[in-house]
Amino acid sequence: MLRSVAAVIAGIATLTVTSFAIEAVTKPQQETAASTVFMFAYTVLCVAAGGYVTAWAARRAKVRHALIMGGMQTALVIPAMMAFPDEAPLWRWLLGMIVIVPAAWCGAKIRGKQTPEELTI
Repeated sequence: MLRSVAAVIAGIATLTVTSFAIEAVTKPQQETAASTVFMFAYTVLCVAAGGYVTAWAARRAKVRHALIMGGMQTALVIPAMMAFPDEAPLWRWLLGMIVIVPAAWCGAKIRGKQTPEELTI
């Protein structure tokens, strides 16, 4: 049980640290279509990295752990959206929330390709 909780926390920490680090380095002064696409691309990659780390740290049911991590991260976006409504239009918040769980699943599947016998839901 403790390992499962630690795996989910490690995944959320991974996606948070990588996402904030990329934002700190690349924060554009003005928004363009290219910067928006870049933001979605690194968001998906950071969440996939979180799913990968979660699957790596979990002893069993690696995909399930990554999906739980994705679900928790989706739930964490809601208070952020309410606290910072002017940071992005609503459609961008919602689209970001929609891609979190599938991206976490992809990260777990990538980890599973390295150890396919452990890839159970």
